[in-house]
Amino acid sequence: MTPMKKVLTIAGSDPSGGAGIQADLKTMEAHGVYGMSVITALTAQNTMGVTGKFPVPADFVTEQLNSIYEDIIPDAVKIGMLPDAEVMRSVRDALVAHNQKNVVLDPVLSSTSGTNLSEEDAREVLKTALFPVCRLITPNIPEAEVLAGTAITSKEEMERAAKFLYETYGCGVLIKGGHSGFTGEKAEDCLCDDSSFAWFSDRRIDNPNTHGTGCTLSSAIACNLAEGLSLPEAVERAKAYLTKCIEKGLDLGKGRGPLEHRI
Repeated sequence: MTPMKKVLTIAGSDPSGGAGIQADLKTMEAHGVYGMSVITALTAQNTMGVTGKFPVPADFVTEQLNSIYEDIIPDAVKIGMLPDAEVMRSVRDALVAHNQKNVVLDPVLSSTSGTNLSEEDAREVLKTALFPVCRLITPNIPEAEVLAGTAITSKEEMERAAKFLYETYGCGVLIKGGHSGFTGEKAEDCLCDDSSFAWFSDRRIDNPNTHGTGCTLSSAIACNLAEGLSLPEAVERAKAYLTKCIEKGLDLGKGRGPLEHRI
């Protein structure tokens, strides 16, 4: 019998179940891997937005991580919301100490509702301490603009920003084009890895219920890397999975609803 792969999510909690830890674990279940979680923050949110957050102290994040690594070693790690620089350093220290491979980081800088989820003064720590230990980071276009310090208004500028981040921090970069208005009827993502580019294109689906898409995509990529897929293969399959999740048309809540993770 082939041993089950193990994937750890390090992220915040969404009580409405659409994003964060909850979306990650649903994605892992759908991919047939064993999901584990380290919670970095509690949030008060639902499909209509985020109203509050309660960061978990860095020393307790470390205690959670230690409890994982002394028992069940992950084959891959997905990182989401990290509320402050101290938590970022705690996560980085654990990943380095255990020589963790297949780390996928979704750089959550703010929620879609506009609530700031990561302190601005921690962004430098995120970039310099965590990006270099990652296999892949998955910013959307607004996040990539902040991280690269440049506007992105075309596919060529997506490539330039991805290459800049790759060369600066030494990690693969997937810039997600779902927020773009310049890719027409297609949702196109740009991957820069080993100084080369790969584009992933799929149809845009007319469904406003896309809460937790970033969490779901990054978790699916981590699951695929845990199974031994190459980075381009992992991204391609994860994007196809995400498209199917959106396509299912789940309609819950009064705002931007969650995905159906069972496909």
